[in-house]
Amino acid sequence: MKTVRTPGRLCLFGEHQDYLGLPVIAQGMPLYSFVSGEVTKGNDRRISIHLPNLDKTEYIFLDDLIRNAPHTLFEAGMKVCMQAGLQYSSSIKVEVKSDIPPQAGCSSSSSIMVGWIRLLTKLADEPVKWKPREIAEAAYQAEVVILKSHGGRMDQYTTAINKLIYMESEPKLSIQYLPAIPGEFVLGDSREPKDTQLHLKRNKENRVEMIQRLKNEDPDFSIHRVQYGEVNEYNSLLSIKERELLSGTIRNRDILRDAHNELISSSPNYEGIGELLTEEHAILRDVLHVSTPKIDHLLDVSRDAGAVGGKINGSGGGGCMFVYAPDCQHDVAKAIEKAGGRAYIFE
Repeated sequence: MKTVRTPGRLCLFGEHQDYLGLPVIAQGMPLYSFVSGEVTKGNDRRISIHLPNLDKTEYIFLDDLIRNAPHTLFEAGMKVCMQAGLQYSSSIKVEVKSDIPPQAGCSSSSSIMVGWIRLLTKLADEPVKWKPREIAEAAYQAEVVILKSHGGRMDQYTTAINKLIYMESEPKLSIQYLPAIPGEFVLGDSREPKDTQLHLKRNKENRVEMIQRLKNEDPDFSIHRVQYGEVNEYNSLLSIKERELLSGTIRNRDILRDAHNELISSSPNYEGIGELLTEEHAILRDVLHVSTPKIDHLLDVSRDAGAVGGKINGSGGGGCMFVYAPDCQHDVAKAIEKAGGRAYIFE
């Protein structure tokens, strides 16, 4: 039986920005999904997928999938592989486990999708060796294009590459590997359930429509180039709430640029990077309204325990937060646990 291990994702900068075509800085983190599988006897071309974390088993019948549109994560991943020319003439037995908090902003589903596609390349009648970016793009096509989720490419590419990356998706996809940030991070799971697609959909559709309206009125408008001080020039086209959204999006973009410049400098100010994390969280909390009182409290007690700074992780409305906590990670973890969260320490 072959097993593929894939990390979860930590979004440092650019939260709720990648689906607008803006850059992100993100990294894999050492919480993993495990997708195991083997070819079995039988010519019914049935794939059985056991999910012990959920205490259920799913089935895919490949002859049916050829004729019908996929509806599940596993069907979509299989469809993408088959469309790429991979063939499967036998049945396959699969087991999927995960240490990543589910529905908590850590890309648990993208991690599983990336692992699933990587496993399928190994179990095909003629196995292939796709590069991490090829696997990431296949996972993006499955999740966003076929299943019509509302995210961008950050989750799939970060979990497939598993490094600290700066990623641009416009005007073309480009990825820069960044030096690792020294010291410890602490992830805090608030244990609050969240609706990922609801928050992604709301924040994506509102701003995509607003940006397109501004482009229609001003063909030179670009969310990549517009400056924070220029927002007032569009007052006649925007409501008060939309001006706030546009200002927050621009400031979020500029925070990422400041962090990127710091990370590629010869002597990064890591404490300053922590402060930028906190500044980005304020935008996510006050402008996009994706934080919760409990997540804000977990961030407060973490900073009281010595953390340099932090933010919510993922689409929001619950789920996880994280802080940069070099040399005080154990005190921070205890504070998070005492406040009702679950803490994970990693470098």
